[in-house]
Amino acid sequence: MIIQSTRVWICGQFLPAQLVIEGEKIAAVCPYGTHPADEDYGARRILPGFIDVHTHGCYGFDTNDAEPEGLRNWMAHIPEEGVTGILPTTVTQMPDVLTKAVANVAQVVREGYEGAEILGIHFEGPYLDMDYKGAQPPEAIAVPTVEQFSMYQEAADGLIRYITLAPEHDPDFALTKHCRETGVVVSMGHSSATYEQALMAVANGATSMTHVYNGMTPYHHRKPGLVGTALRLRDIYGEIIGDGQHSHLAALNNYMTAKGRDYAILISDSLRAKHCPPGGDYELGGHPVEIRENGLAYLKGTDTIAGSTLSMNRGLKILIEDALIPVDAAINACTLNPARCLGVDGRKGKLVAGYDADVVVLEDSYEVVQTYCRGKAML
Repeated sequence: MIIQSTRVWICGQFLPAQLVIEGEKIAAVCPYGTHPADEDYGARRILPGFIDVHTHGCYGFDTNDAEPEGLRNWMAHIPEEGVTGILPTTVTQMPDVLTKAVANVAQVVREGYEGAEILGIHFEGPYLDMDYKGAQPPEAIAVPTVEQFSMYQEAADGLIRYITLAPEHDPDFALTKHCRETGVVVSMGHSSATYEQALMAVANGATSMTHVYNGMTPYHHRKPGLVGTALRLRDIYGEIIGDGQHSHLAALNNYMTAKGRDYAILISDSLRAKHCPPGGDYELGGHPVEIRENGLAYLKGTDTIAGSTLSMNRGLKILIEDALIPVDAAINACTLNPARCLGVDGRKGKLVAGYDADVVVLEDSYEVVQTYCRGKAML
């Protein structure tokens, strides 16, 4: 199959080109019109597929539900927003719930599914700080141990590839170092860590930060905190929820400008309510949440934000059109940067011969025309 456009994202710029897709891979990249095309997308933009490393659920399903068909339905339909790679993300709950959740993901991966590729599991909690827990259930927050985490990793068949923890509560950074040694990305979040504590966490193996600005010590010119760490350490990754509501557009611009084009990661942090009809009863971690007119989820009856209903294609639009982020930095934030962070940039995140044929075609309005997941058209 050959697809082409006059605007294909290659080498950090849009070029007239065509992609020759054989099976699950990009076999070749050629100048526009070299071969007869099966699909000519005109001037529509062709980008690498989006990778969402922090998303709890969608279509009425939550990772903690531990329902195989709910997870399969999510993977089959999430390409509608251009997503081709994903980390189903847990939320803090008791050990039996988390064990079932990660085991469910492992089962689906073993037995097979269609759509966006499950690149691993994002284990958000339970090793968090009580003061910055946000909407995470306080009754299930725990002190991290290598022994307990190893139990979860065994249930997950080794699929936990990314963990959010509060580094100040990790004694001697034992779990941080263990994760680093076993190929698990350690992301600092839901944390009261000081700037100095965060530096020590990075020195002991942390390489990312979870939803910067949210669930962490704020920036102060004499106490930089975790936000100051995110702005100062330009060579560690950091997630950002790009809905323009979790963080002011100016704050999005400040963060992306500080990070540059190589280390910011756009996430949705979406809940089960995403792509569901308005209204309805939802929950997160066993606690009721409500979706308000601004599209945000809140713990019911409070002003505590519990997540978003952001789609990744809309997040890209907000970064470029509203936060005025340079196009290359914005595109990298949802393609190449998460691939690098996860260590899968040898096959994902770019439109390069030999890479997985994960491709999204966008209108100028950022609406998704078509998404190819490992060479298969999904829409």
